[in-house]
Amino acid sequence: MFFPHNPDLVVVDTEVAANAPFRFLVSGMGDALATWVEARATAEARKSTMAGGQPTMAGLALARLCWDTLIDYGFSARQAAQQHVVTPALEKVVEANTLLSGLGFESGGLAAAHAVHNGLTALPQSHHFMHGEKVNFGTLTQFALEDRPTREYNEFVSFCMSVGLPTTFADLDLGTVSKEELETVAKAATAPGETIHNMPFTVTPAMVVDAMVAADSYSRAYQQESGQQPAASSH
Repeated sequence: MFFPHNPDLVVVDTEVAANAPFRFLVSGMGDALATWVEARATAEARKSTMAGGQPTMAGLALARLCWDTLIDYGFSARQAAQQHVVTPALEKVVEANTLLSGLGFESGGLAAAHAVHNGLTALPQSHHFMHGEKVNFGTLTQFALEDRPTREYNEFVSFCMSVGLPTTFADLDLGTVSKEELETVAKAATAPGETIHNMPFTVTPAMVVDAMVAADSYSRAYQQESGQQPAASSH
């Protein structure tokens, strides 16, 4: 839903945020991490932003700052939220989740990550997961569609594991998901009008299925080879 005017003021009490279940903050990170990834794709494709018009340099800079802030301070912020205390890192991540992500997606655009989230909502098994948790797997799927370099995958998966964001089918209670269920997700993700059509190339349902399977496989392999233990989630 889009309104004709921006808010005059946005006030966030970080003490309230810190005393909420930390899963809320972490899920917000999952949603916000997609901001740069999707804005970059939209700009490369020269497609329209969510607010209309072309992505601006300012919007892209905010989207990139959102990503950098989360990667740099997200782990510390999660620890603060888990202990229900306010720290500078938590303040920075609340700003990234709320302000930078909001401005970045409106002025940058959405692409595959949020479309995959929308597709995942077709599976009842995913209904108890938060928006940002499903978006996070969508971001990994977009990485696979784009054939991003291994170092980008490694940075992203390592960060997600450190804060407890889902990176595999099993993390979303989809460990036994069938090919037919994945096809249902992919068809919904590529429906007419979906943001996946902001990608700089045509995306088919078959490509989405393959990318989801590849993302899941990559994350499982990374976990095994790195020896990194995923942070406990709160769900």
